[in-house]
Amino acid sequence: GRAAGVQQDIDFILRREESAGVLQRMRESGELPLRVTHNDTKLNNVLLDKKTRKSLCVLDLDTVMPGLSAYDFGDSIRFGANLAAEDEVDASKAGLDLEMYQAYLRGYLETCPSLTAQELKRLPDGARLMTLECGLRFLTDYLQGDPYFATTRPGQNLDRCRTQMGLVQDMENQWDAMAAAL
Repeated sequence: GRAAGVQQDIDFILRREESAGVLQRMRESGELPLRVTHNDTKLNNVLLDKKTRKSLCVLDLDTVMPGLSAYDFGDSIRFGANLAAEDEVDASKAGLDLEMYQAYLRGYLETCPSLTAQELKRLPDGARLMTLECGLRFLTDYLQGDPYFATTRPGQNLDRCRTQMGLVQDMENQWDAMAAAL
């Protein structure tokens, strides 16, 4: 009974349905190689030294498998370059921190020098698509009564969805700057 109140959110996602499969189609055609990917690349999956704050190791390795570099890059941007908290109640606060995006991109490119030209070109797609996917997952969970993602308040997964969608919209608005950063 929740779908009636979220039609605009459903429509937002459906308008992007065709573009959502671009990276998978490129992988299937051989344009993008499979890599070993973490598939949950966010700061809380890195163990940091208490004193130096330097990274010690990557955690949460249960999701490591073949995947696309753009997905790992994208999930880290979704998590680390959003101006809003993941469950922000006011989705209008969501947006891409372009400086954080550029800083992460520089570090990613420095540590992943073997990416192909096509992989490099598609990194912004990974950021947008992983954010869209996560928003869809939050919306799906909300529609199903919140069985997967833990919540501490009513509507939290819907807020999470809308924050992700706000970030997607801002990425689309800043697309030229994201691509130019490459």
